[in-house]
Amino acid sequence: MKRKYSPARLREAGQGYLFMSPALFVLLLFVVGPILYAIFLSFNDVQLLGGTSYKFVAFENFAKILDDTRAKIALWNTFKYVVIVVPCQTILALILAASLNAGLKGEKFFRIVYFLPTLTSSAVLTLIFMWMYNQNGLINNLLSMVGLPTYNWMGDPAVALNAIMIMNIWSTAPFFMVIYLAALQDVPDSLYEAAELDGAGPIKKFLYITVPNLRPVTSFVVIMGIIGTFQLFDQSYIFSGGSGGPNNSTLTVVLLIYQYAFKNFGTMGYAAALAFALALVILVATLIQRKFSKEESLY
Repeated sequence: MKRKYSPARLREAGQGYLFMSPALFVLLLFVVGPILYAIFLSFNDVQLLGGTSYKFVAFENFAKILDDTRAKIALWNTFKYVVIVVPCQTILALILAASLNAGLKGEKFFRIVYFLPTLTSSAVLTLIFMWMYNQNGLINNLLSMVGLPTYNWMGDPAVALNAIMIMNIWSTAPFFMVIYLAALQDVPDSLYEAAELDGAGPIKKFLYITVPNLRPVTSFVVIMGIIGTFQLFDQSYIFSGGSGGPNNSTLTVVLLIYQYAFKNFGTMGYAAALAFALALVILVATLIQRKFSKEESLY
């Protein structure tokens, strides 16, 4: 049975789409359009210098990824970065939020102090840490004072990516801490009171009440963390001067896409293929995480 719409309802719907048209136009122009164009580029050999030209090559650009040694290194670095940073920043954010929600003295002051790294520009933060990571910088001086070994944070391939991980965990955990703090306000106090009557201490209350009740929020935090860490670019670019060094140890997939797209203009199609492949990896990782998450609502 066909559903009939009266002229009044059609006019109302038309007015709604008319008011939405500026937002839809911007969305199509700056979001949907570039995505479709990037997909188009990924199936073509693109030349941008001396006149723009396109040559359809089907899946050749995607096949090149399997033979590209730097792409494999970038993917491994990015994967290692995601696997370490996402759990660490999630656990740290949860611990900070729980400690700030415990009613300790100076709680408001520490909330402001903990959140300051999130307000700092990523580029400025990277430059500050580069100064701290200098061989004669603050971190090595502190390590030497307590008798611990010092490191060539920016020049040693075995340490360089770890240095970026430490910086990002420190700077991103406060953002997720605020999300956890907001969610903690919805955990009923009666649960904690009942646990106290049963003789549960702070650790047991945290493990058996706080963590289970925050499972949906943790799912959101992990998904956002996965998306953000897979897109690591600016810190790696500034840290290595755009090269991904030393010895490709800080080369990430997004940085490699930038190098192919804007340093080697003849490989724009291949860069688009890498970007499309990265988008698929992020999508698959997000879907897997959602599959393992048992709850999607607070109650």
